[in-house]
Amino acid sequence: MTQSITFTPVPTEVGERLDKLITDRLNPDLGLSRARVQNLIKEGFVEVDGKPGKPAYRVEGDESITVNLHENVIAPPEANAHITPESIPLRILYEDQLMVAVDKPAGMVVHPAPGHAAGTLVNAILARYPEAAQAGGEGRAGIVHRLDKDTSGVILVARTEAARLTLMRQFAARTVQKRYLALVEGVPATLTGEINAPLGRDPHQRKQIAVMPANRGGRESVSHFKVIERLGDFSLLEVLPKTGRTHQIRVHLAFIGHPIVGDSVYGRRKQQIKLSRHFLHAESLTLIAPASGQAITISAPLPSELEAVLKSLRETS
Repeated sequence: MTQSITFTPVPTEVGERLDKLITDRLNPDLGLSRARVQNLIKEGFVEVDGKPGKPAYRVEGDESITVNLHENVIAPPEANAHITPESIPLRILYEDQLMVAVDKPAGMVVHPAPGHAAGTLVNAILARYPEAAQAGGEGRAGIVHRLDKDTSGVILVARTEAARLTLMRQFAARTVQKRYLALVEGVPATLTGEINAPLGRDPHQRKQIAVMPANRGGRESVSHFKVIERLGDFSLLEVLPKTGRTHQIRVHLAFIGHPIVGDSVYGRRKQQIKLSRHFLHAESLTLIAPASGQAITISAPLPSELEAVLKSLRETS
């Protein structure tokens, strides 16, 4: 089975290698590694203006790039065979024959990784939905996008490879509407705003992300925010990320001087509110359900520990 994604590079992508460009476009939400993208290109599944692409081709800026997502290349059948299914309780927000939406708790890692080989969302999914083992590449088990360990909320899981490819296309085309709730330090100068600041890997702290100009590897990153409620020295924000970069919301809010409460990496060194997690919650996703072809919105309620923080602030504000 093959499905296609077609796009035209933006000005900040001019001069990029084709394999790196496609990886940057698809990996933030979809988890395609550069090695897997290179395989797609070498196997003839990527076209530039209708002709087979080459990994080292430098993008000029006005090309039509088509990525044909062939399941045998991006999702080999044995990809998840080494992961042990675990019967971990999950809160299911939505379920049909092709897709599941889970309310991921803070503290749960999504994918197995060194130091987190067990207890992940993937381990739990494989126990409850074993058919998801055939959906996605290594360690994916149908997971369509990702959330940070200490971010709670809605996350999608495809039960079939066809459904995963359909959902991938929506994320790549940026038609999935993502709504987050964040409690931040201070009060923004405006009630609504756009944060347009490219992001890249921090050269000094490789596990962190930083605002970085395009000529130093920064990728287009855009977030919209709205102040929902002012709570003394804090603000509850609705955040709508247009792009899906790693740590995007956390870095963007810190960049404008309003870091997320409880963020031990990008937040204030001395936290006024003691939390064992950061106050960032993926509240809802709006998308086209592969099973019905209809637009649906899936929502996750704010966790009790975050509700308790708001209640306390309201009583003292």
